[in-house]
Amino acid sequence: MIIVLKKEATESDIEHIVEKIKEHGLEPHISRGIEKIVIGVVGDDNKLINVPIEIFRNVEQVIRITKPYKLASRDFHPHNTVIDVGTTKIGSEELAIIAGPCSVETPEQITFIAKEVKKYGANILRGGAFKPRTSPYSFQGLGKEGLELLKIAKQNTGLPIITEVLDTRDIELVAEYADILQVGTRNAQNFALLKELGKIRKPVLLKRGLAMKADEWVLSAEYIMSGGNYNVILCERGIRTFETSTRNTLDINIIPVMKEKTHLPIIIDPSHATGKSKYVPDMALAAIAAGADGVMIEVHNDPENAWSDGDQSLTPEQFGKLMEKLKQIAQVVGRKVPTFV
Repeated sequence: MIIVLKKEATESDIEHIVEKIKEHGLEPHISRGIEKIVIGVVGDDNKLINVPIEIFRNVEQVIRITKPYKLASRDFHPHNTVIDVGTTKIGSEELAIIAGPCSVETPEQITFIAKEVKKYGANILRGGAFKPRTSPYSFQGLGKEGLELLKIAKQNTGLPIITEVLDTRDIELVAEYADILQVGTRNAQNFALLKELGKIRKPVLLKRGLAMKADEWVLSAEYIMSGGNYNVILCERGIRTFETSTRNTLDINIIPVMKEKTHLPIIIDPSHATGKSKYVPDMALAAIAAGADGVMIEVHNDPENAWSDGDQSLTPEQFGKLMEKLKQIAQVVGRKVPTFV
């Protein structure tokens, strides 16, 4: 259920409705727009069937939502959500350009790459400290040491940091260093992790699961939002199909689908989607042309000797060339890329 209030609604009006919702064991979520205030009701709203909310003071409309998700839907929040990360506004006219290595390796490596990607226009630095790997014998990341190295790179460049969290036990630690916490594809339906991330107020980037349908993906976002954290960024990183010529299959059409279903920003990760660096630029350009709010690109100064995912990593120079092309596409679709002096 969604309760739309008139613009002249007072705090007393809102408080009265919130109390009634809580009396029936449901959870109210308030969205304050420019013109209207909307209260979303999470839970079995049939409990309110005998409560005449329509006649409450300054209630304009009561809408019963048939979708399995409420907070992430455009019914609850009709305007696009813009998420502030430092000076970057994800979901705004300016694109989010997230770039950096798959894994943090050394102080010299992460700081050098951070400076290079910023020079070419990245406004957020990515780097893995905790790595979920298919094989238990593969490099698993530097852990807390990796977070410390990301912090040094941030101090040297001013770039906000995004890094993955794998376990509920690590949320507090990762949140101490990261500006955005990433949920990887393998954890996209780890509901215990999603619930705990709903309790923090830092942005969460939620990658799509390997075989997730659109509604399942939105429902995972709903788990985070139902805890009170509305700062969710969606990230398409390719789904698993029968095709073997690329690592995964990049689902470009999910961009307009999600734009229709939800108000949350969506970015594309062409590096994991293709698994091959030679395909990354074309897929990045296609994503922006299709309406994505940004891209996440893996960049490494020495891909041949990268500790993980070197095959899909661009060099800084290749990233620079991609950014020049992205500027052209951005202009065509009414967006812009960040620039630094």
